[in-house]
Amino acid sequence: MLKKKIMAMPAAFFFGVVAVCIIGIIVGSFWDFEINEALANKTDIGSFFATYGSYFSYCLYPAAGACLYAGLKAKGDRFRALAWVLLFVGWFMAVYYSNSYNGKAVRTLFGYTAGESTPALSVLSWLFWVVLYAWVPFVTLKLVDRVDPDKLIVVGTAILVAGIAADNVNLWLKQVGSRPRYKYLITLEDPKSEFRQWWQMRPNLAGSDDNFKSWPSGNMTIASMMFALPMLVDVFKGRSGKRHWISFAAACVFVILYGYNRIHMTNHFLTDVCFGTLITYLIYAGISAAFLRAVNKNKELETAGKEIKRPD
Repeated sequence: MLKKKIMAMPAAFFFGVVAVCIIGIIVGSFWDFEINEALANKTDIGSFFATYGSYFSYCLYPAAGACLYAGLKAKGDRFRALAWVLLFVGWFMAVYYSNSYNGKAVRTLFGYTAGESTPALSVLSWLFWVVLYAWVPFVTLKLVDRVDPDKLIVVGTAILVAGIAADNVNLWLKQVGSRPRYKYLITLEDPKSEFRQWWQMRPNLAGSDDNFKSWPSGNMTIASMMFALPMLVDVFKGRSGKRHWISFAAACVFVILYGYNRIHMTNHFLTDVCFGTLITYLIYAGISAAFLRAVNKNKELETAGKEIKRPD
């Protein structure tokens, strides 16, 4: 098990994360509401982390674009245009998602009020994200090792595709579950009476009402992207097992803090957090494994073809 790698880490680590998520789901299935009663307490630092914490996860998108750029450029000039397009796509995804999910807080920071303030303030708030992610591709291109272009392409593609897939699966499941958030329940006279377990689904009840989009946690979908960090480190120069362990440990700490903050800020229950993490982790693991397997198979076929053509 230790020899097999999943997302650039020994398989034991993968099963460890899955096990922790399942344990959290089991515990939450019995005591979701009680856990929130004990931990929920909005704070300024919690609000700050909720708004800007996702920045670290979204940095993976421009980094993935840079990996694709480096890998395709190494393949030859015929891929030059595609390399530039994907580099831009990775950077744009980070800007777009950050502005979509957290743009309101930044626009407020710049003093923008829709319909009243000058549109220039809205543009300025968008440029805030543009600048914030601008450095990532440059640093990534300095760090990546171009010795294996296929691996760079696999890592970059897996991060981008898995990120899009996880986000959309999460949005779909939110409509399927339509579970009321804790912050909505505590505004009612009898919160416990309206509380629903994660399996008590009311498909499409949520609609556009965010109060009924508790399960699974979308923010944990974002946070769990950090588990792809060891894959990114794996294509850097001077890679080592120690760096993989450090990046995985950093991802675990980040995800735990993020998950606690979602409960602390009254946004989610424990099962919401664990399901969001588990679903995203499985999607990333599955997609990255599929891409890597396809590339390895292609290399085997190329090697076999060369051996057949080799003269006796």
